Amino acid sequence: MTTILLNKPFGVLSQFTDAKSPTQRPTLSGFDLPKGVYAAGRLDRDSEGLLVLTDDGKLQARLSSPKFKTPKTYLVQVEGDPTDADLAPLRSTITLKDGPTRPAQVKRIEPPPLWLRDPPVRVRKSIPDTWIEVTIHEGRNRQVRRMCAHIGFPCLRLVRWSVGAWTLDDIGHGQWRAV
Repeated sequence: MTTILLNKPFGVLSQFTDAKSPTQRPTLSGFDLPKGVYAAGRLDRDSEGLLVLTDDGKLQARLSSPKFKTPKTYLVQVEGDPTDADLAPLRSTITLKDGPTRPAQVKRIEPPPLWLRDPPVRVRKSIPDTWIEVTIHEGRNRQVRRMCAHIGFPCLRLVRWSVGAWTLDDIGHGQWRAV
């Protein structure tokens, strides 16, 4: 069995082809990955960070299915300056359009030493930004972005740092390694 940890750059699709798009967009095919591996879950084109790829169907199901509650941790740059009270609803259940979320672990963090993003995040002098760490145990479409927007602090940058026990430690931007 093959399992790959990829540090997916911003703008790359979490799939190997993009035949439906009228304009060419970067995909996983540009990373010289081993044949037969597929993403265990998705990471949106405008999100960055850890993407697990595997040819092990059971592992793929375990990482992707909400019933296994695999923790996924994100470093999130939000617009504004949320207080602990502002973040509190994320630690309980909030209701999004597709139903209630499970409680998340959320805390403010110092800006992490990440790679530069291309294109850079837009910065507005009149509106501060803050970094938070969010750990969820499900993985709905754009869930962390929607949760942050729900409490009034939209995401400017979202980097998945870990899936289960795997992290981006020692994996450079756009690089991958087998585990």
